[in-house]
Amino acid sequence: MSGQTDSVTPSSEAVGGAHCLSLAGKVALVTGNSTGLGKEIGLVLGRAGAAVPVNYFNNRERAERAVAEYEAAGVRTMLLKADATCPADVDRMVSEIEAQFGSVDILVPNATCEQPLRPIEEYDWEFYQSMIDFFLKSPFLLTKRTLPAMKQRRYGRIINITSEVFHRAVSPFSAYVAAKGAQIGWSRSMSQELAPFGITVNMVAPGWVPVERHETDPPEMKQSYFSLIPAGRWGVPTDVANAVLFLASEQAGFVNGQTIAVNGGMTAWM
Repeated sequence: MSGQTDSVTPSSEAVGGAHCLSLAGKVALVTGNSTGLGKEIGLVLGRAGAAVPVNYFNNRERAERAVAEYEAAGVRTMLLKADATCPADVDRMVSEIEAQFGSVDILVPNATCEQPLRPIEEYDWEFYQSMIDFFLKSPFLLTKRTLPAMKQRRYGRIINITSEVFHRAVSPFSAYVAAKGAQIGWSRSMSQELAPFGITVNMVAPGWVPVERHETDPPEMKQSYFSLIPAGRWGVPTDVANAVLFLASEQAGFVNGQTIAVNGGMTAWM
């Protein structure tokens, strides 16, 4: 990217700053948080006082590095290998968290898989199903498993990481966009169902925030997207994490069924 692009991109430290939102005594489950946006979400919630396990499925070495980073930041954590789309794994993971830290107060379904842009002729149903599994089945399984304790305490925060792609109708990206649309609809319905129990269900919809898995993306694609960002800078993971922190906090107790778009104004008119 150009020097101008770099000059208007703040560091994570500058964006994060000191938090006045406390999660002391809370337990947060952020799936797929050994890397990318998930890792930063977990770090921000942990620095605010929550216990935050590191969940991974494929890359243990990377997850161990994330645990070390969490511990260096003073975050109470543990390492948990689990497939967030597998009922047995979800049940075991939550049981281990409960044994170590107590019941989950804050749930952030974040785990994902590869998301290639392809015309519909190049997709098969197996890939469509994988998108549905990550963005609908996983939040369903995680919510169902953590919900009894939330209902008993009459307190809970469920924050789904959706995407601007649904609102922008990004193409050729039909499998991902369709699954994100289903996730948004599910979240909105759940927000109404769970509100009487003191449980909020909200969404954070990031724009394109370059993280590790975007390192090999074509420069021309990045430049094309960057030219559309009204804020004139790239988003950084802490931008997304701070939105999650607000929704996870006591201060957001009357915010429910809402989507916070973290994309520098890309969808302001939608």
